[in-house]
Amino acid sequence: MILKNFVVFEGIDGAGTSTQISLLKSSPNADRFFFTAEPTDSETGRFLRRMLKGDVALDPRTSAFLFAADRNEHLYGNGGTNCGVVRQAESGKIVISDRYLFSSLTYQSVTCGEELPRQLNASFPLPEKLFFFDIDPEISLKRVLNRGETEIYEKLEFQKATAARYRRIIDEYEAKNTGMKIIRIDATKAVEEIAEIINHELQ
Repeated sequence: MILKNFVVFEGIDGAGTSTQISLLKSSPNADRFFFTAEPTDSETGRFLRRMLKGDVALDPRTSAFLFAADRNEHLYGNGGTNCGVVRQAESGKIVISDRYLFSSLTYQSVTCGEELPRQLNASFPLPEKLFFFDIDPEISLKRVLNRGETEIYEKLEFQKATAARYRRIIDEYEAKNTGMKIIRIDATKAVEEIAEIINHELQ
């Protein structure tokens, strides 16, 4: 199932998704968008952010369940200011999400295997458009380190595994012909050049 008016930005840490969303937020037509992210700002999402910072240690399978629960709240709930994606999309807003189920199929499958994340995310709708920011992990990790604060997944070997898994997941969805449009972006391009590609697709 495709959720109309739903757009997702995906890529490994440091790929530049947040930068492009910030540009959209400051654009003259920003009011046509509803901006959101995963993890959400619901109670589940806040707990997951603590886990990502290393404040809470969880079994990888527990994390997979929690990310799926937070995603359900993201789509259908009222538990935070960036929840209720389905409601916003059906109202006519273009929903822009920084991360979605493809992150779980990538990150969680690296830590706990592919089967559980696939099962947990099988029933969620796909976005109308998916922007995949493709970048070499060495480059993206340098960007992350320049921010001065890292999360538990932001290690080079893990990012290499994640980048490879991301590409395989995107290839898989392209082969399925789901109706979701996938736009691959070379995330090493200039910020302005990437913004132009995104703006063209969102017109």
